[in-house]
Amino acid sequence: MSETRTLASYVATSRFDQVPPDVRHEALRALVNYMGCALGGAADPAVDIAMRALGPYSGPPTAAVLGRAERLDPLHASLMNGISAHVHDFDDTTPQNYIHPSSPVASALFAYASAHPVSGLDFVHAFILGFEAESRVANAVYPAHYDAGWHITGTAGTFGSATAIGRLLGLPVDRMVWAIGLAATQAAGLREMFGSMGKPFHPGRAAQNGYMAALLAEAGFTAGERGIEGPRGFAAVQASQADLSKIGADLGVDFNLRRNTYKPYPCGIVNHPAIEAAIHLHREHRLKPGAIRAVRLRVAPLVLDLCNQQGITRGLQGKFSVYHGAAVGLLRGKARLEEYTDAAVNDPQIARVRESTSAVGDPSLTEDQAHVEVELADRRTVGHMIEQSLGNVHRPLSDDQLVEKFRDQAALALPGDRANAVLRLCWRMQDLADMRELTAAAVPETTSSQGRPGNVIGSAV
Repeated sequence: MSETRTLASYVATSRFDQVPPDVRHEALRALVNYMGCALGGAADPAVDIAMRALGPYSGPPTAAVLGRAERLDPLHASLMNGISAHVHDFDDTTPQNYIHPSSPVASALFAYASAHPVSGLDFVHAFILGFEAESRVANAVYPAHYDAGWHITGTAGTFGSATAIGRLLGLPVDRMVWAIGLAATQAAGLREMFGSMGKPFHPGRAAQNGYMAALLAEAGFTAGERGIEGPRGFAAVQASQADLSKIGADLGVDFNLRRNTYKPYPCGIVNHPAIEAAIHLHREHRLKPGAIRAVRLRVAPLVLDLCNQQGITRGLQGKFSVYHGAAVGLLRGKARLEEYTDAAVNDPQIARVRESTSAVGDPSLTEDQAHVEVELADRRTVGHMIEQSLGNVHRPLSDDQLVEKFRDQAALALPGDRANAVLRLCWRMQDLADMRELTAAAVPETTSSQGRPGNVIGSAV
């Protein structure tokens, strides 16, 4: 079979009892992490703007938007969920291809499940299958696809949401093939958008477009049947080199969820080793701004490809500046959401240290390693090397650490008791008879025009 049909057949015919227990638990970890990110980002200005701009064009308001009281049609709710989940760049990452895998898939699924009866078991199974589909497509075209400037979360994520929604719709194999083809022809997202609201727009559109692909396929809307591997298909057009064998290899046996990672810091994952080294130096030496003369970073070469932004003025840009990450780690001893605001980026002390920081790419370092050296005002130097950064595959966040991360973010959208209820429902998702119990709990009573508790806005939403 072709790669497209192989993937479609697997998604359409997989049984939940064929999924190993450890993969099921990892799916719950991914969904807990996703829910925290979606709630934490729900009040971001990017979501407010998108709601004001697009809310009036929504169809019947049957679907929930996580973390907000407005309701939209399911396609628009998918878009808003995706923007919310990724706007802080705090969502999960698979380092083998640098996709943020959960946001496109879960954003579509939660929108669907808020408008239709879906059991928790079917929801989790669809999530696992969508995660697997997008990850395998991403593996097949990485790194050439990413190096060309495509944002792989926006492109491969469309396949994930299409197959996940297609599974809930019960698409047979032939129509799942069409859903994959319709996903392929919509796959988009440019790395040039990094540091702007255009980046979280990508997983939102991937969720929305994939959802739409599945609906069209269900209705009999045809598509090319070699959307992935055809001579003018996704892989050939968007990657100068591809290994299509990665799509079907050990399908249903080797699950990419086992290689998922969860961020301790809300920024590009390749920044994390330098941030952790800087935090270590802050705690060990209690560095003061005036004591720092210069900072020198040795990082993996990919860091300078992804996170080399300098002369920054916006919090979103800080997420893609290894210099900013090092500066906040050294001066504040932390890198949380407040370290990636406009105020933090424009803090004079942070800006001075950031501008005194240089970085070189060292091919001997893995993307999980970094060395930070600080030259002090008295010309002494102190340094620290990170061999394996926290949150990566070698040092994963524990369930308890994911819970702490969830609570920090959920507090931005929900009161504590409601956030705790959402957390409990997430961990026992497989046992829920109807996912609307969870989606109903994950929205506040009302939402103001600033995205915080207040009055519901918009006649269409």
